Amino acid sequence: MMRLVPSKLARFWRGQAGNATVEFVIVFPVFLTLFLFSLELAIITLRHTMLERGLDIAVRELRLGTGSAPQHDEIKQIICDNAMIIASCNSTLRLEMVRTNIRTLGSLPDDVNCVDQSEEAAPVRTFQNGQQNELMLLRACVKYSPLLPGMDLAQALDKDGAGQVAIVSKTAFVQEPL
Repeated sequence: MMRLVPSKLARFWRGQAGNATVEFVIVFPVFLTLFLFSLELAIITLRHTMLERGLDIAVRELRLGTGSAPQHDEIKQIICDNAMIIASCNSTLRLEMVRTNIRTLGSLPDDVNCVDQSEEAAPVRTFQNGQQNELMLLRACVKYSPLLPGMDLAQALDKDGAGQVAIVSKTAFVQEPL
């Protein structure tokens, strides 16, 4: 009986059966992780691109308006109508618009004011309609939940108390004279 064990062990060691399975078990998790990482990054990029698109269209309507200065809710609606992929855009989008001097070129505050669903609702931070030929800075911030919150990419992003991540887009424009 003891003589059979080494010979069976040697035969098992030399056998080729199952090599593909071992390679698959080692390589497949790496490829799956890369695929899921790519998927999450693609969705983040798509959301950011659509927010940029919505903001660009809204600013174009502001600059080339027919004499009426759209207010906060109207601008927000234009952005949400054109940023089609952002879920519940009207409730998660936060706009901030301030006048700035063309010569001194002020800027928006560094801390981005986004909707944090883990806290109580905060009012609009700053939203000023400009006069003719004034430089306006407009920032849009939208929150979303990552597709795969347990993956490395989602873990690396800054999240709020509700586990949501912010996408921020900024633009500047000059109020055209009537």
